[in-house]
Amino acid sequence: MSHSPEGPFLTDVRELRQRARKHIENGAVVEAYRADRAAVVKLLNVALATEIVCVLRYKRHYYMASGLDAGAAADEFLVHANEEQGHADELALRITQLNGEPDFNPDGLLSRSHSEYVEGTSLTEMIREDLVAERVAIESYGEIIRYLGDNDPTTRRMLEGILAKEEEHADDMADLLARYGSKK
Repeated sequence: MSHSPEGPFLTDVRELRQRARKHIENGAVVEAYRADRAAVVKLLNVALATEIVCVLRYKRHYYMASGLDAGAAADEFLVHANEEQGHADELALRITQLNGEPDFNPDGLLSRSHSEYVEGTSLTEMIREDLVAERVAIESYGEIIRYLGDNDPTTRRMLEGILAKEEEHADDMADLLARYGSKK
């Protein structure tokens, strides 16, 4: 690696240009990409399945929430469903950027997902199951982020953003559980 006059850690611009022309069909995946691309795509497809299951569970809970004071919980379920859908979209986009294929196939969706699809029969059970799912997602995303390290900073940053949102969701569900938990 030759270094440019701008500093000791920057590759010479001519070398950067030459490398950019090689394997141009790989799009955003350049030679310097250090992660195992196939493994990252597989992990992102697991995360995608997890997000889809979460969307479906939150949507069901939104429509099934009942009772005089269930409105606040139902509203929160809908917000979370929409945010989880946004996470799924981010994951699918990143998978395609890595020259992978997002797996939206409903066959095996639950077996690919880290979270479970538990319907819950009461508002408290719904909230509890959503909290459990958020806690699973938090641990799962944390493990993937640690696995990526510095080998794929773009995916890592995306997942860190999703992880922060999942932590907010868990806090929201914990607050709702405290509010509704005593009201079977």
